[in-house]
Amino acid sequence: MMKYVDIAAHILLGLVFAVFGLAGLLKPDLFPQPELDQEAAFFMSGLSANAYFMVVLKLVEAVGGILILFRRWVPLALVLLAPVVVHIFLFHAFLAPEGLPMAVALVVLEGYLGFVVYRKSFKTVLAARQN
Repeated sequence: MMKYVDIAAHILLGLVFAVFGLAGLLKPDLFPQPELDQEAAFFMSGLSANAYFMVVLKLVEAVGGILILFRRWVPLALVLLAPVVVHIFLFHAFLAPEGLPMAVALVVLEGYLGFVVYRKSFKTVLAARQN
């Protein structure tokens, strides 16, 4: 049973980041942007004003999502996507709460893959002290 949960977590997290990352790189207006309140819109316009930030962000999302989908270097992909997931969660928690359920789902999927499925890969990194 857990094997199917693991596969579903890989597919869901990988698809979200691969699809939105590639769409952001290839056709940024593919998905309609939701209406944001003034503070959230100001934050997003600040990120978009920089010439390289959104390109790098979408590239990290696409690469991380593809690596997870193909189950290659998944611990590396999880490390790359962790700050992205944290910022997505914080953005929706404080500025755009209508997207909070999806953000929580991303945190749960990332946490499940990182702390349950790939626990051994992160064991030495998360050790309090080295022996």
